[in-house]
Parts: sequence; C-alpha cells; structure tokens
Amino acid sequence: MAAAAALCAAAAGCSAFDRAFGKQEAVVQFQANTPASAMLEARAACSHLAGAYAEPIPKHALAVDLPDDIRYEVGSASDAQLARLQQCLERFPAVVGIEFSSPSGD
Repeated sequence: MAAAAALCAAAAGCSAFDRAFGKQEAVVQFQANTPASAMLEARAACSHLAGAYAEPIPKHALAVDLPDDIRYEVGSASDAQLARLQQCLERFPAVVGIEFSSPSGD
C-alpha cells in the first residue's frame, strides 16, 4: 500500500492515478432524513446492473450509522450502463442526485 501511495504522489496527482486504473464511482445522494431501509432498497434494486458494483457496507455498521449516500464502482461501465444505473436509481423518490467521479473528486 505504501508503494501505491508513493506512486500516486509521484504521478501527476492522485486523479491521474485513479484514471490510470479505471477507478470511478457513482455516488448516490438521498434526501435528508431518508431511512436506511429506503437507501438499502435502492441499493439492492440497482445492484444487479452490469458495470455497476455496489461498494460493500461495513459489517459492523448499524442501520442508524449508515452514511447518507451509497456508492457504486463504475470504472468499467459503458455510457449505456451508466445511463441504466441512473434510470434505475431515479425510480426512487428519495434519490436527489447521482455524481460520477473518481474517489479523489475528479
């Protein structure tokens, strides 16, 4: 891991490192005070789509301690697959946005 961090620092920034390895994610934001059950329902409903892999939820996380978003790894997804993911998630009224970016924010 230290070697990866050094490589990242030596590269033209971490965003170049992320792009080089195809790391991209879709971050799904929900309305404030959305119950964890609704977030998990949306996550489960759209996790079967090709090219989108829901990031695991820590085993020790309690439902009340879940983050206020869910994330999918979409580095190998085509534009069509990203569109299908977006269409799937937009069926849920609690979803207020989907941001496609690298984990470093690019």
